[in-house]
Amino acid sequence: MKNTILLVDDEANVLSALQRALFEEPYEVLTATSGEDGLKQLISNRVKVIISDERMPGMDGSVFLSAVREKYPETVRIMLTGHASLESAMKAVNSGEIYRFFTKPWQELDLKMAISSAIEKFDLEAENRRLLRTIRHQAVEIKILESQFPGISRLDKDKSGHFVLPDISENELAVIVNECEKKYH
Repeated sequence: MKNTILLVDDEANVLSALQRALFEEPYEVLTATSGEDGLKQLISNRVKVIISDERMPGMDGSVFLSAVREKYPETVRIMLTGHASLESAMKAVNSGEIYRFFTKPWQELDLKMAISSAIEKFDLEAENRRLLRTIRHQAVEIKILESQFPGISRLDKDKSGHFVLPDISENELAVIVNECEKKYH
């Protein structure tokens, strides 16, 4: 999956400044001028990180990021605002589960580092979800094998530490190995 970032701000000069700051970075950068436009962009684009302004006409950033959290929970959300108040920051964090909160004007290096960290967070969580699916699939496979060959999932060790399968004959073990090889090769 590409490292796609969506920038959402109603001010064209802010979008331009952010695009210039990220020009040499290895990201595909999309832009939207409103929360509604941002949600439309998400329908056709898989986005890892969203950076949204808080105060925009129509749908404000907190509402937009909260909607993103509901529809695309894996997307990492960053708030960028020129009107930082404790109340708006807490609203954004609580309703949109914001990863980071920046004020305008932002420090370019800090923002770049936050984006890099957000992409790493996205990728790690995606890998964790993939591994969890694999573990669940393997658990089902073990249950199926256990129903066909009771006791196969029980592991005993002999005195030298080698695994022993006392309830399974060599022929039964050969059948299991053969079935596994057919299934996974």
